[in-house]
Amino acid sequence: MKYVLASKSPRRKELLELLDIDFDIVSADIDETVNPSLPIVDEISRLSYEKAFAVSDMLSSDTVIISADTVVELDGKILGKPDDKNDALKMLKALSDNTHNVITCVTVMCGDKHLTEAVTTKVTFRKISNTEITDYIKTEESMDKAGAYGIQGRASKFVSHIDGDYFNVVGLPVCTLSLMLKQFDTTTEE
Repeated sequence: MKYVLASKSPRRKELLELLDIDFDIVSADIDETVNPSLPIVDEISRLSYEKAFAVSDMLSSDTVIISADTVVELDGKILGKPDDKNDALKMLKALSDNTHNVITCVTVMCGDKHLTEAVTTKVTFRKISNTEITDYIKTEESMDKAGAYGIQGRASKFVSHIDGDYFNVVGLPVCTLSLMLKQFDTTTEE
């Protein structure tokens, strides 16, 4: 089977490599604006599906397309990628000494068949000092990540507890995705 990852995220690429499948990367260019009046999971599922659909016209109908979208949610509000360092500072202060949800929606699409699954992981940050937040922002690590942090990087020292799939927080719930892919693989037997 031919697989395509509809994402330019280096983290998703690394995680998909854990599944030992050969894949190409075709970046999806969609409007990722979220309607705040709609349920968060519905909106993230829509974005994940739209990413897969956006690249489907470029590929043969037997190509399995994998796409995902990840958000950080705190008290019903989505914390996306920060606009600037000041925005990152606000987000990290809000996450300090608090528990938030990381929601990733994954879509697998091949021809007319598609599945979308949502995975939520609860992440708890310890109390972070203003100096720690400022020092972390200076590393620039926070600037391209939802919620202004990467659990797999320097921000790991802020995480006191997670409840759920660690890989989901990085950006791709590997276990869920592997089970989804089985539903598209006609060569394996249960």
